[in-house]
Order: sequence, then structure tokens, then C-alpha cells
Amino acid sequence: MKRVHSLRRDRMKKGIYVLPNLFTTANLFAGFYSAIASMKGMYEIAAIAILIAVALDSLDGRIARMTHTTSRFGGEYDSLCDLVTFGVAPSLLIYNWSLLAFGKWGWLGAFLFCVCGALRLARFNVQVGVIDSRVFNGLPIPGGAAVVATGVLLFYYLGGEGRFSDLSVMICVIALSLFMVSSIKYYSFKDLNYFSRKPFMSFVLIVLILVIVLAEPEIMMFTFAFGYSLSGPVWALYRLVRKLMTDIRTKRTQCQGNLL
Repeated sequence: MKRVHSLRRDRMKKGIYVLPNLFTTANLFAGFYSAIASMKGMYEIAAIAILIAVALDSLDGRIARMTHTTSRFGGEYDSLCDLVTFGVAPSLLIYNWSLLAFGKWGWLGAFLFCVCGALRLARFNVQVGVIDSRVFNGLPIPGGAAVVATGVLLFYYLGGEGRFSDLSVMICVIALSLFMVSSIKYYSFKDLNYFSRKPFMSFVLIVLILVIVLAEPEIMMFTFAFGYSLSGPVWALYRLVRKLMTDIRTKRTQCQGNLL
């Protein structure tokens, strides 16, 4: 045991990898700035800061893997920053923007989102190497935060003003919270290789999607974020129905065989 502890101390004495942790720190800064903006009533800016953090969060891990600078310290630091950026900041945003009107139930709904995000991160950390890397076990916390942020931006893009205190927002927040701690599988996109050769039409499709996003960014970003949050339950329901139909066909075939 003493030797293990001494090895860990020696590794920490050598320092930490700067580049990926700088991106993680920028992620934390964006989340903290979003929280400050939410408390000041600058909801659009708070939402944009969360989306910037989503982009930074997707980069730090990839940069660490590409540069072979992954470390346990970086993984733990990333999780702590994600809790602030995608747990606390979206909770403050959705509470100040909408759930404030519901009184006690409002801040409890916002807290539910935050605590489910924390549980989601803790479960992810202990399941690394256990769950297939091609899928996430439950909605990723950046995905839940992206739905909140893009929803706020869409509201103002469609001409909304001030706060939006509607029961549908509370229902959506509760659903996102439960999706995060569920065992529903979500595609992780980690098996996509952006550096390999792709069919020509794939590149054309990507360019077309980028053009549409640039033309209507608020609408398309919300569509992608909300669609991804529903993709897990829809796929799980599809698999369940398909299994039931297969079982029914099997039983029907067995009954027909017995009659013959």
C-alpha cells in the first residue's frame, strides 16, 4: 500500500497535462458565467454560455485522447466541472427563467435536475470500462443542459419576452432529470472516425446540415438537442415493441405446429 501511495504522489509531483485541462477550465468558466448571468436576468447570455461549454466539453476529452494526455486527474476534474456547468448552471437558469413562479415546487424541480445530473456523473465514473463505449447509460448531463439552453434561446427567437412560467417547462425538467438517471441507452457517437475516408454523399449531407443550422440556428439546435433527448426512449420503445411482436410470432408458430 505504501508503494502505491508513493507512486501516486510521484505522478502528481510530475505535474498535470496543461492543454486538455485548459479546455476543461474554460468549460467551468462558461458554466460559472452562465450562473452569474442567470442571477442577473440575462437568460439568453446564460443559455449561450452553456452551449459554448457543451462544445468545450466535447473537445477536452478528444484532445486528451489525440495527444495521449489522458489522466485520472483530468477525468475527475472534468466531472467536477461538468457538475457546475451542466448541473448547477442550467438549474439556476431554468429556475430564474421559468420555475420561479411555482414557488417551492419550482426550486425543488430545479434541484431535481441538479441532483440527477450529479448522480448521472457519479454512475458514469464507476461504469467506465463496464458499459459499451458506443452508448451512454442514461441521458448525458450535457445533453440535458443543451435542451434547457436551446429551449430558452428558441423562446426569445420566437418573440418571447421576460420569463416563461408554464407547466410544460416543469414537466420537461422532470422528464430530463429522470432520463439522466434511467438505464435508457443513448448513442455516444464515440465510434465515429472523423479522420477516415467517407462516401462523397456523406460529406454533402454534412455540408447541407451545417447550412440549415447556420440559416436557423435557434430552431435547429433545439431540434437536435430535444430530438437526442427523446432518441433513447423512442429506441427503447421500438426495441420493446419489436421483442413483443417477435414473441407473439413465435408463440403463434408454436400453436400452429401443435395443431398440425
